[in-house]
Amino acid sequence: MNENLLQYWEKVKQYWNRYNRTTKITFIATVLLLILTAAIISINLSKTEYSLAFTELQPSDAASIKSYLDTAKIPYHLSTDGKSIEVPTSEVANVKLGVESQGLNKNGSLGFEAFSGSSSFGITDNEFKVKYLSAIQGELQQLINSNQAIASSKVLISLPEEGPFLQQQAEKATASVVLQVKQGYTLDQPKVDTIYNLVSHSVKNLPIENITISDQYGQGLNSSKLDGGTSQTLISGTDINTQFRNDLQKSINNMLGNMFGRDKVNVNVFTTMNFDQKKTKEQLVRAPNQVDQKGLEISLQKATESYQSNGADNGGVPGTGSTDVPGYPGTSTTGKSNSEKTSETVNYEVDRITNDIISTPYVVKDLSINVGIEPPVKDDPNSLTAETKTAVQNALVNIVRTALADNKTTYTDEELQKKVTVFAHSFARTSDATATKTSTYLTYGALALAALAIGAVVGFAIRRRRKASQQLLLDQEMNVAATKAELPTIDIENVTNDNQVRKQLETLAKKRPEDFVNLLRTWLVDE
Repeated sequence: MNENLLQYWEKVKQYWNRYNRTTKITFIATVLLLILTAAIISINLSKTEYSLAFTELQPSDAASIKSYLDTAKIPYHLSTDGKSIEVPTSEVANVKLGVESQGLNKNGSLGFEAFSGSSSFGITDNEFKVKYLSAIQGELQQLINSNQAIASSKVLISLPEEGPFLQQQAEKATASVVLQVKQGYTLDQPKVDTIYNLVSHSVKNLPIENITISDQYGQGLNSSKLDGGTSQTLISGTDINTQFRNDLQKSINNMLGNMFGRDKVNVNVFTTMNFDQKKTKEQLVRAPNQVDQKGLEISLQKATESYQSNGADNGGVPGTGSTDVPGYPGTSTTGKSNSEKTSETVNYEVDRITNDIISTPYVVKDLSINVGIEPPVKDDPNSLTAETKTAVQNALVNIVRTALADNKTTYTDEELQKKVTVFAHSFARTSDATATKTSTYLTYGALALAALAIGAVVGFAIRRRRKASQQLLLDQEMNVAATKAELPTIDIENVTNDNQVRKQLETLAKKRPEDFVNLLRTWLVDE
């Protein structure tokens, strides 16, 4: 056995020593590149990608899911806070189905399934009431937590004691709910009303006015159906301002992104809003007939009075006394006098209008927009033409003018132009993307080098084999030609002068070079 190994080793050494140093170095480098390529490919193929399967878990649910994954021997990553679990991407769907089928993710609450694992035999009434109340609270928590905006909730219900007295029967249940809202989510009034209805309809004799709901910050969430209740939600003034700013920024990004490219535009919007609510009461009076400015006649009263006199006593000329009105028509002092008095009274009705005006508290006080655009030539800001910047500037000025229309302030075109800034600048790319591209380039570069090395070795081997075959054929042809050729004879013995021999050889080399070569080979073989 050892002799065979030694023989093989000697053959390998002989084969290896046949090559020069350059060939040996090329072979060793090719082998190393092949090993490196195989290692990179095996590492990439063996790497397990993890995806997020569960978030915002309660400690009890996280412990149950962890126990299930350990039993099923499924690898997982548990976050530092214990609220999130990652599993292999290919196992996400199977793990979710398995956890839901076993009811492990209860959001920290236990519903009516608490009665399925235990027997009610021997249980007291008080224990049954406690379990029943806990089951209702757990079911309500699961219903509320099914909302995408709710991370978790806590429900506490107080049921009235049942008894024969009317006072006990008239008592109503009460409920208190605390909501843990996910970051980035908000609850509008319809969602709050839905939670009120869920709680009210799930418990007997529980009116909406007996329910109290608040968020994790202690802010009360009132139902719009309550008398005198205000439409309070989780949306504060800061949230409204942030939402308006984000929506406006997103709209501008979409508009400019379609023209210049999504990664070539950077938009920054800053806004301030006025949240003061103003109430105004107007009492207006106007005529129904706007043309004549005349009201409606609702009553008409006419009166006519007649007077008759037999004349006055002698006392002077009428109309000329100290107490008389000069020129006033009268009758003769010696005759009878008649007089009439007519009066007319018309009552008009007008329109009386009372307006209670409540001004909206959400008014944009100020707005500024800054836009950076990457020029077509990355390192040349002048490649972004002035016409393009002017067009973008005018479009953004129109947006600012519309947003500030309810501000009760008149702005000039110059003031609006100052609220918008458009500039050209090259954007810096993130290091993560660069690192990812570099890693990808290195991987493909290594694979390309390995492919080139393999191709070079194969080509070298084919070329060497082809060259050896050609040399072998050439040798065979020369041997055949040497055998068949009639070699010329030179009588060296009869030639006494060396110059004559040299002249004959030169003449043979010029006229018949092939024969001259064969002659030389024959001489060499004979010697």
